[in-house]
Amino acid sequence: MSDSFKVAAIQMVSTPELQQNFDAAARLVAQAAGQGAQLVLLPEYWPIMGRHERDKLSHAEADGSGPIQEHMGALAREHRLWLVGGTLPLQSAVSGKVLNTSLVYGPDGQRVARYDKIHLFNFVRGEENYDEARTIEYGSEVRSFEAPFGRVGLSVCYDLRFPELYRAMGECALIVMPAAFTYTTGRAHWELLLRARAVENQCYVLASAQGGEHVNGRRTWGHSMLVDPWGEIVSVLPEGEGLVIGDIDPHRLQYVRESLPALRHRKL
Repeated sequence: MSDSFKVAAIQMVSTPELQQNFDAAARLVAQAAGQGAQLVLLPEYWPIMGRHERDKLSHAEADGSGPIQEHMGALAREHRLWLVGGTLPLQSAVSGKVLNTSLVYGPDGQRVARYDKIHLFNFVRGEENYDEARTIEYGSEVRSFEAPFGRVGLSVCYDLRFPELYRAMGECALIVMPAAFTYTTGRAHWELLLRARAVENQCYVLASAQGGEHVNGRRTWGHSMLVDPWGEIVSVLPEGEGLVIGDIDPHRLQYVRESLPALRHRKL
């Protein structure tokens, strides 16, 4: 069995300015690489957290070209690591909407996977009002990719509440979860849901969050973390810019699955 594989989740407090976010991501990815990370996850909306929900439309890129995609490919290539690029806005066939898309780049800087967020957040409580479907088109395809340590399942933020998505991925060694959870829903459910997904799928979960007060007045929950297949939190960053780092340990993965072979016991 191969040795452990070091992974890192980047936590940001993204702004409406692309270059500020590019600089922050570059700095944090370099920090993660310096600590030995071989796979790095960026948060949802890392390149742009606009003042208004429609701001993302003007930054939507064509699939395969644009400054955001070029930046991610260059970071992966420069540091020779797997980069899961949180999300960026890609152009949609639907007028007035974008796709909220997660792209994966290999150590050579070439794209290896794409996932369009399937479940779109809708929450209303008092003055809080979110409806991603106003500006985002629904994705439709479950996606994963093969990393050196095994299959990695791709998901984004609100997807976390839908366990059937992860079952559809098949047996994963790691699930990634870039997110921009609100403070309200994050405080209530973020850790609970991350640990549940790890336990029921008997795999690692790496979650990369937005975490702080944004220029647009939004407050995100943060608490980026790595959770192991037994549901134990390996590392967590409560708030602010930074990173969490830890190992995908194949021996730990095998031990949990052999001790409690729940995946083999499934009947449905």
